[in-house]
Amino acid sequence: MKTAQDFMVEIPVLKETDGMTKARQILRDDRFREVYVTDARKNLTGYIDITDALRVTATKSNVTLEGFVKDATTGCREDSVETVARMMRDHHTDSGAIIDRERHILGGVLLSDIFPVIISRNEMPGKVATHMTGNVVAASPTDNIQKIYTLIMESGFTAFPVVKKKHLVGIISRRDLISSRAVRSTLTGHAQKTVDDLMKQPVVTITPDEPVSKAAKLLVQYDVSRLPVLDGETLVGIIDRHDVLSGLS
Repeated sequence: MKTAQDFMVEIPVLKETDGMTKARQILRDDRFREVYVTDARKNLTGYIDITDALRVTATKSNVTLEGFVKDATTGCREDSVETVARMMRDHHTDSGAIIDRERHILGGVLLSDIFPVIISRNEMPGKVATHMTGNVVAASPTDNIQKIYTLIMESGFTAFPVVKKKHLVGIISRRDLISSRAVRSTLTGHAQKTVDDLMKQPVVTITPDEPVSKAAKLLVQYDVSRLPVLDGETLVGIIDRHDVLSGLS
């Protein structure tokens, strides 16, 4: 049976004395949602996530990571992927640090990498309606890209349904922002891109009365982190990997 060691990848690691702007750049421009932080002895002290990093502006370039560090999701190389997934679910993180007995970081495991394995060998009971998040944070096609970073900062989510006149017209994710070469110039004020320019269509959706297992399969099949939930044409919720894992015993 595969363990955490089989899914380890190299993850960003910074020191407590590093500037927050360094973490901000990594989290804004790379696929990771969390960066891990070590002390002078290279022992893990915790992590910084994207919401913390985006709160720091250029005028606070001298702010260090100390004071922003949160308790990290950690595991051992021998842990099962289910064990690591439960820890990510409980901490609501997208990654977990794999450490040795001295708390040195050996690597990391990404939820997106182990999620297909989890759902292939575990039953996910229940309906979408009982696991989805009902209070949906949505974007408008006319929102500028800076607004999406504000939504990420305020909500902690990294993908948003796009709604126009109460109808779902697309979805935009942090991945879309990273892949767009125009985003950096937009954020620095040299260009103007809107959600309409970058959002994805058509949108993969699910209904409230469908099983969570189907939502899990769609998340894997389309390699997305969140699925809008539609009742008819009305957006009533959203379900993500963490919601699916809430049924993991």
